[in-house]
Parts: sequence; C-alpha cells; structure tokens
Amino acid sequence: MREIHGRRNWPWWKRQIIQKYSNGTWIWQTTMPFENDKYSVDKNPYEWCLRQSKRLKAIDPQMNIPMRNHKLLKQMPGELEHAVKCRCNHNCTLHDIENTLQDVRKRTNIGKYSPYKSSGFKEKQPFRVGFKDKPKEIVAEVTKKKNSCHNCGSTDHYTNNCPKSKKKVYAIEKVPEEESPTEDSDSDSMGDAIRKQLMKSKTQERNL
Repeated sequence: MREIHGRRNWPWWKRQIIQKYSNGTWIWQTTMPFENDKYSVDKNPYEWCLRQSKRLKAIDPQMNIPMRNHKLLKQMPGELEHAVKCRCNHNCTLHDIENTLQDVRKRTNIGKYSPYKSSGFKEKQPFRVGFKDKPKEIVAEVTKKKNSCHNCGSTDHYTNNCPKSKKKVYAIEKVPEEESPTEDSDSDSMGDAIRKQLMKSKTQERNL
C-alpha cells in the first residue's frame, strides 16, 4: 500500500486504517478472542490485563476507562471479580487492576481454583462386575432361586400359592375327643335318685 500511495501524512493513513479495520467483520473477529479469553489461575495477571486492554482498544478506541474496567472485570470469575471491584475505583488505571489482581491471588484463596471444576468432583469408580458380566449358568441359577417357592423349592408357583404351605403361627390342631360320660347321663342318674327319695318319703307318710 505504501508503494502504491507513496509518502502520505498521518491523518491520511489514519483514515485508511479506520476504513480497513473498523468494519463489522474485523470487529467481530477481535471481539470473539476477547470474550473467549477468560481469566484463570494458569495465566499471568499482567500479561492477561495488557492483552485484553489492547483488544478493547482495537474494538472501540473511544471507549472510556470505566467501561474498559467493567469489561475486564466481567472476564474474571465471580468471586475474583467482586474482590477486585471492592478494592479498586471504577476510574482506576490498568496498572491498578493488575496490582490488585496479583495481590488478591497471593494473599487470599480467591481465584486460585478454576471455576469450571467443582470442588466436590470425584473420579469415577472402576466398573464393578455386574449381573450382565456373569456367566449365563450363574445368572440362570440366581434367577431360578429368586423365582422358586421357599417352602418346597418348586419353580411352578410362588410361596403364597404353595399347596404344601407351612403351618400358620396361630393354627390349632384338633385334639381327638376321649370317651367320657356325658352330662345327660349324669343328669338322668341324679333325677332317678331324687325320684326314689321322694317315693320313699311318701310311703313313710302313708304309714304314719
């Protein structure tokens, strides 16, 4: 481009740069890396802040300082963003944000753990040898035991329908009746004795 146009003044070159690099496609290509570059533990605070601020300046050269600081803080995890925001003024310089971020990392536990990994994460346990991995003979035997009657061991019916069911707890067996004199015979003998006594007393009265 310089070979074509030769020597030009700075205002002319500035207009050409704005015309080439201020279209929607170029802004979108610069915005995507900014949004994807989240702050994490493995990144240097100074390098990260400087890199992100250059991207913001390229996206919008007229962006004011509070808006720039706001966009930088939004790229940090929630707890770290709150800690830096409480320690810095909204009109602070980029150098203040870098120092505050480094100070929070060294003096506190905030920002030392990645927000994308849960603190209660546990590794998967090795797969246990389950029912499907057992040989077919063992599976058939276990299934047979589960589906068999507990009283007689038959597989044709269940325990509640077993014809040879065990005796119930409250079942009472019938006791064979012993031969014993009945109450009727006792009452008849007593009646005969009374009648005899009455007849005897009547005969005695007649004799008197």
